[in-house]
Amino acid sequence: MTARPRSPVHREVLEANARYAAAFGDKGRLPLPPARRFAILTCMDARLDPAKLAGLAEGDAHVIRNAGGRASDDALRSLVISHKLLGTREWFVVHHTDCGMELFDDEVMGDLLAGSLATASHGADGWRNATDGGGSPAGRYVKWLTIRDQAASVVDDVRRIRTHPLVPGDVAIHGYVYDVRSGRLQPVEAAHEAGRPTAG
Repeated sequence: MTARPRSPVHREVLEANARYAAAFGDKGRLPLPPARRFAILTCMDARLDPAKLAGLAEGDAHVIRNAGGRASDDALRSLVISHKLLGTREWFVVHHTDCGMELFDDEVMGDLLAGSLATASHGADGWRNATDGGGSPAGRYVKWLTIRDQAASVVDDVRRIRTHPLVPGDVAIHGYVYDVRSGRLQPVEAAHEAGRPTAG
């Protein structure tokens, strides 16, 4: 049963899926564990395509995405499952230049959400709500994991992963900043050092 499209975007997604499924071929036989035994933790930014930047095909690797590509509790949960149950041996933490997570802090987000739940806009004077009312103070109690310095945030996340009690010492953890202007992965040496295997 096919869902009835409710918007142009919905229709485009369903049409694209139909084309993809028509040429699906043998992909239905791919095994559950990723063939190349690695995982990438990166940002949800639409300008990043982990499959293209890392040369992935379906079945190659795990890709975990969130706002900023941060080592949040949920990202760690996914990485631990990736290794423990599905055998990944190396993890890549990839943040990127021109990240939206650099444009606000917890206080700004809390204030915006307290004023309105509608989409805000960003201009020369910062973030501002387009409408007032209907907000919630609940946003003031969330740690949004914003970023002040990309390289430093990569190091922080690699260190958090490396020292987590559920992460084994033989998993290698690499840290990079993806340049959205050039498409290149820029190594963060302090993150590589922090992510070196401690066992194995």
